[in-house]
Amino acid sequence: MPRTMEEFTRPGAVHVNPDFPDAPPHWSSQLAEDLARDMGLELTDEHWEVIRTLQGAYRDEAEPPLRRLHEALEGRFSGKGGIKYLYVIFNGGPIARGCQLAGLTPPAGAIDNSFGSEA
Repeated sequence: MPRTMEEFTRPGAVHVNPDFPDAPPHWSSQLAEDLARDMGLELTDEHWEVIRTLQGAYRDEAEPPLRRLHEALEGRFSGKGGIKYLYVIFNGGPIARGCQLAGLTPPAGAIDNSFGSEA
């Protein structure tokens, strides 16, 4: 028997985390923390904000182009130095690493192994 309206209207639906409303269904913050630990990162508020920003971009478009993600992050973090600042807190790049932590597939061009990307 459904306990909430969402369970009644969407049987089998995945519970939405209110802190990450645009997260993919298979994603959890614990999964991101575990992955970050494997990457040698300790997630800060800025990391979580990148994750939210990227998840929101994928909500609006199933496969957003690299440029659109770059612009979204640049705009969101312009007061702290924009994308250059994010390269400092994300080894391997904010879009490639951020997408991995957000449970998203990085767009074409985000990972370039020919230049030694760690992603």
